[in-house]
Amino acid sequence: MASITNPLSMFDIKDKVALITGASGAFGMVASRVLAGAGLGLAAHEGGHLVANWMLGTDVYVKKVEGGGVPFFAIAHRDELSRRREFIVSSAGLWAQAATAEWLLTRTPRLRSKRAALSKGLLAFHVATSVLYGAAGLGAFGPPERDTRGMAVAMGGSERLAGAVVLTPGILDAYRYFYPSATWARWASRLSKMAMLIPLLR
Repeated sequence: MASITNPLSMFDIKDKVALITGASGAFGMVASRVLAGAGLGLAAHEGGHLVANWMLGTDVYVKKVEGGGVPFFAIAHRDELSRRREFIVSSAGLWAQAATAEWLLTRTPRLRSKRAALSKGLLAFHVATSVLYGAAGLGAFGPPERDTRGMAVAMGGSERLAGAVVLTPGILDAYRYFYPSATWARWASRLSKMAMLIPLLR
């Protein structure tokens, strides 16, 4: 009735602005936590490379690279390594993010229904990176420092195969996020992650 007795009240936007501002503020907080989770995923990936290099005693440095016109960086090393060690260094980042994603989905299988923006950002990084590296491996494109190329060159194998091996866990983990009750996806994902270690048996 307020709008009838006082027609000018319909132009009172104070409460409306407060509502919109509150909603946008909540969205901004969620978005920042998702981005923070993605940042943790990046730290896990690059940290995997650093730990592998440290364990092997290599001299590492940060190298500027460019993929698709987008500048980025890579953890590189100056030492000449055996093919086995080169494979470990190239794969370590992907191993680290795959292990992190597995821990996350095992601890919280119904992640999608939870208010866990940080964890969702972490998983999103894993899925996106797996798809990106997998596609780069299958298509043999991107900077020469890409992990799939390093894996393939180190073991004398096909980069397309390396791309498929990297892509599979990401797709399966995305499926697990949307369908947490799918037992087959859970075990297929775990087996696909273990398959990343098979070249070490050669």
